[in-house]
Amino acid sequence: MIFPFESLSDERRALGLAVAVVIGIAFGFVLERTGFGRAQKLVGQFYGNDMTVFKGLFGGVVTAMLGAVILSGVHLLDVRAVSAGYPTFLWPMIVGGLLLGVGFIVSGYCPGTSLVAAASAKLDGVVTVLGVVLGGLLYAELAPHLGGFHDSGKMGAYFLYDLFGTRAAVVAAVVTIVAVAAFLGAEKVEALVNGKAGARVPARRWVLTGFVAFALVAVATLAIPALAHP
Repeated sequence: MIFPFESLSDERRALGLAVAVVIGIAFGFVLERTGFGRAQKLVGQFYGNDMTVFKGLFGGVVTAMLGAVILSGVHLLDVRAVSAGYPTFLWPMIVGGLLLGVGFIVSGYCPGTSLVAAASAKLDGVVTVLGVVLGGLLYAELAPHLGGFHDSGKMGAYFLYDLFGTRAAVVAAVVTIVAVAAFLGAEKVEALVNGKAGARVPARRWVLTGFVAFALVAVATLAIPALAHP
């Protein structure tokens, strides 16, 4: 049975939106409490002295990825159906990613964390939000003059396992291994930059063990027979 995500667009849409608001408020609260609403915390990724944001966001990506892959493996989630509304436009996304990165370095915030900072009455967060709004308005004015660039490189809903010609669970396991190595490396970078090269790296081993365990569960779902489609 596939979870009926389309139910959020019918008469239960109001409930879905209410749940989204609650989740959004909780997400913003967590970001603020973990320091993600402070530019000093965010720019630490570029100086190498505080990699919390890198580890936190990468951890969120890995958690969501493994959850989706496991649910897909036990036939409770159709990953392609969920992502059908988010097609890949290769060249605009590359250019947009570079511009976003430049804005992140200059302001110290990404769009989401700038809203958290603004809600906490931080002036630099407010200025960043205004910059995001002005940037959106500027793009709206320039878009008609960019020709078909914003539709270039259209690839539809494209996945890494399509690129490598393998199964989603295999890619998830590889990404998990890369994430664990990246987390350990990030903590060593922190120790080195902060002058504690010889200090014991406080790796959150129970978190890394959890990632590996869920990755093994994801790979195990490869043994589950595929559903027959009429």
